[in-house]
Amino acid sequence: MNTTSHSASAQTGSAKTKGTQTESTPKVFSSFAEFYPFYLGEHANLTCRRLHLIGSLLVLATLAYSLATQQWALLWLLPVLGYGFAWVGHFFFENNKPATFKHPLYSFIGDWVMAKDILLGRLK
Repeated sequence: MNTTSHSASAQTGSAKTKGTQTESTPKVFSSFAEFYPFYLGEHANLTCRRLHLIGSLLVLATLAYSLATQQWALLWLLPVLGYGFAWVGHFFFENNKPATFKHPLYSFIGDWVMAKDILLGRLK
C-alpha cells in the first residue's frame, strides 16, 4: 500500500489490519443492546465505574439545584462533572480511551444505564 492510499483510508476511517478492527475504525453496533456489553467491557475497572457513578450523580444533583434555584450559570458544570470524572476513570484507572469518542450517543445512554445497574445492585 502506498502512502497516499494509506492516508486516504485512515481519513475515511476504513483502515483495516488483516481483517480486524483498527483503532481508527469504530465497530458498528446495530442497537444499544448490542453495544452495552462492549460498553461494560470498556468499564471493567471498579474505580472507573465508581467515578462514572459519582459524575452522574453530581450531574443530577447540580441539575436539580440549578433548576430549583434558577441559577442557570451552573448548567455549564454538567459536562465538566459528567465527563470529568469519567475521563479520569478511563485515563488513569481503565487505561483506555472513553467509548464516547467513537460512540457518543450510545455511550451517553450507557452511562445512565450503568449508573442505574450499579444503584440497583446489578453491577459492582
